Amino acid sequence: MPSKKNYKPPENSKGDIAHKVVRSGLAAIPFIGGSAVELFTSLIIPPIEKRRIEWMEMVGKSLKKLEEKNYVTISELREDNNFIDTVLQASQVALRTSQKDKINALKNAILNSCLPEAPDKSKQHLFIDLIDTFTEWHIRILKLFDNPRDWFTNNNVQWPNLYMGGLSSILELAYSEMKGNREFYDLIWKDLYNKGLVNTDSLHVTMSKHGLEQRRTNEMGLQFLKYIASPL
Repeated sequence: MPSKKNYKPPENSKGDIAHKVVRSGLAAIPFIGGSAVELFTSLIIPPIEKRRIEWMEMVGKSLKKLEEKNYVTISELREDNNFIDTVLQASQVALRTSQKDKINALKNAILNSCLPEAPDKSKQHLFIDLIDTFTEWHIRILKLFDNPRDWFTNNNVQWPNLYMGGLSSILELAYSEMKGNREFYDLIWKDLYNKGLVNTDSLHVTMSKHGLEQRRTNEMGLQFLKYIASPL
């Protein structure tokens, strides 16, 4: 386990502040306030602390691996304000979610932020904000349409024998959970398009077999996916 001296714990998030406010409010209620505080504390504090510890261990171990590969030097990272900003921002987001795809994306964002090819500071801040507002399905669908044929091959899914069709058919074949959930995945795709990560505004435009195989991420989408991919 990494030394606690090497890795600074995340600062209090807005959620932590909200917890303190609620706790104070409950305590002010006559007669029931004290017991309500204890109930709230017993329900909320343990899982929050568990998340915090698991997150710190995950990030710390991954940073240690980067150092072992001579990608970074921990002592230098301590003095890098941009890196510390990224750690604090990503940590606050990580403590507010239990979605593993988002947590892994945030961990990878921290790791990539300290490498030479990292995006500039403003883009990093923007990308972490995107992770915060996205669901895990935003990330999964974006990865799928970055290279549909490769995704099918890597996930042992047979590519359909289609001469024409819509991207929605590719999505529903890749993820059976999306069948019958058009309104849900249309909202996700709209988010990705409005955020400037994909170059096609609809999943329902009929296109050729060749068109179905093409990458739908644009340059910003490619940069985002690279930023949240593991460098290890």
